[in-house]
Amino acid sequence: VQLQASGGGMVQAGGSLRLSCAASGRTFSTYGMGWFRQAPGKDREFVASIRWRGGDTYYADSVKGRFAISGDNAKSTVYLQMNSLKPEDTAVYYCAAMSLNNIDSYYYTRENKYRFWGQGTQVTVSS
Repeated sequence: VQLQASGGGMVQAGGSLRLSCAASGRTFSTYGMGWFRQAPGKDREFVASIRWRGGDTYYADSVKGRFAISGDNAKSTVYLQMNSLKPEDTAVYYCAAMSLNNIDSYYYTRENKYRFWGQGTQVTVSS
C-alpha cells in the first residue's frame, strides 16, 4: 500500500487547512487510517484516526474540537480538516494506514500499529 499526502502549507494562526491522503495498491488490506505529526525536536505524536468499519473516529486531546478526520473507504482516501490552527500545530503531518482488523480503539492512537506510512506534508502556522 502506498500513501500520498497533500494539502500542507503555511497559514496564520486561526486559519484553516485541509490535508488529504490517498492510498493505492492493496488497499483492501487496510481497516483504518490515521494522521500523526512531528514537530522539530519532538517525537511523532498521534493526531486523529478513523476506523473504516463503523466510521469511528479518534482524536488527540490537543486537537479535539478543532480538527476533523473523515474518509472515503471506497476511494481509500482520508482527510484532515484543521481549523483554528495554532503555532503549536506546526509540524510535518504523516498519514498512515492500519492493517490490523478487530482491534481495540486504543490501538488506533498507537503509531506502532500502523503498517503503511506516507511521506509527510509540512504544516506551518505563524503567529
